[in-house]
Amino acid sequence: MKRDRLLQLFFVFLSTAFTARKDSSYLSDFYQFWEDVKNNYAYFDKKHTDWDKVKTYYKEAAEAASSRDELISVLEHASEELYDNHFNLNVNLKTSTRLVPSGLDLWAEYKNGKAIITEIRPGFSVYKAGIKPGMIITGINNTGIDEAINKRIGKCISLKDDEVKSFVLRQLLAGDYVSGRILTLVSEGKQFIVKPDFPDGNLTDKHQYSSLLESNIFEKDIGYIKFNNSLGNNDLISQFDSVLLQFKTTKALILDLRETPGGGNSTVARGIMSRFINRELPYQKHLIPAEEKEYGVRRSWLELVTPRGPFTYNNLVILLVNHWTGSMGEGIAIGFSGLNRATIVGTKMAGLNGAVDGFSTKTNKIPYSFPTEQVYHINGTPREDYTPDILVDLLNPVYRNTPDPILEVAMEYIRKNEGIH
Repeated sequence: MKRDRLLQLFFVFLSTAFTARKDSSYLSDFYQFWEDVKNNYAYFDKKHTDWDKVKTYYKEAAEAASSRDELISVLEHASEELYDNHFNLNVNLKTSTRLVPSGLDLWAEYKNGKAIITEIRPGFSVYKAGIKPGMIITGINNTGIDEAINKRIGKCISLKDDEVKSFVLRQLLAGDYVSGRILTLVSEGKQFIVKPDFPDGNLTDKHQYSSLLESNIFEKDIGYIKFNNSLGNNDLISQFDSVLLQFKTTKALILDLRETPGGGNSTVARGIMSRFINRELPYQKHLIPAEEKEYGVRRSWLELVTPRGPFTYNNLVILLVNHWTGSMGEGIAIGFSGLNRATIVGTKMAGLNGAVDGFSTKTNKIPYSFPTEQVYHINGTPREDYTPDILVDLLNPVYRNTPDPILEVAMEYIRKNEGIH
């Protein structure tokens, strides 16, 4: 009996020791995450976040985590304190918030005390539900919108301005991977409820593109190429070259970047831009704040694009952008602008900060990425602040019955500048 009791105590000891080690690894991984961000995040100068407070505030939750999934949830909440949609855990739970803008089908902004829908993503759930720009969101999932925002907003943010509230608003609107959204809306003084995800589930999870790009000819002499969230696929370069050859003699070319929310790579970006210039030119500027922070020595450089054959397209170019023009799509837009080779038409873009690098916690292997480089237009404008040459306000009543206002504005511009009728 004594021996059995000793064995029992021994196994209790082992179990307790194992649990302590497990808990210790969660806290250790949280501290590593916090340090990685502290040492490398490129946009602290723009944020109202006390990152030291984040460490203190979330320590207890990390220490109490009893599984990898619980730690993932802690890191998700901690990362939201920076209200940065280019900061992502590269793993998700069913309860995780879908990525913005990739998993978002309506764009809304919090201003003047109201949550206003400013753009709808064509073909996705809210579009099919009949929701339109200009509608006011007064509630989500049976909770008043202000209450929902205040419950979700970061606890380590000193100034909870409209930028912060708009970030939280869009997180709420993106929803998670299991729950259908219930939106309470007001339009023309009338309040009503829309359930855009019922009964078939949210289409942002199911949408499939049939091709890397689409092309067309408008009014017999205007080429049109739309990129289907394919800026990270190097096969796009050869397909783009093939279509561009068909449009070689057109008077104008429209490049549609309005469905490029999922990032991309600079090989594809340079591959596209290289067909529109006759000499090597810079198209964006990079800056790494971490090196200056550590050593007092600034590191920045201009990234170049080099002409590429078999011919250069020299005629008028228009780029279409919107809130689903993200990351590398934004880079192409400011690139064409900096190269002075296109007129940019549309709304503000996704406003994703800089260029990201990937990291991972040591023990539990939780991957995450965030901006480590600031990216600028060659004129010095931060990429995330860039405004199109022709800014289209989709709330303007003149566009109420126009199926695609941004495309129509672009066509009118071409007609005026190329004499196309």
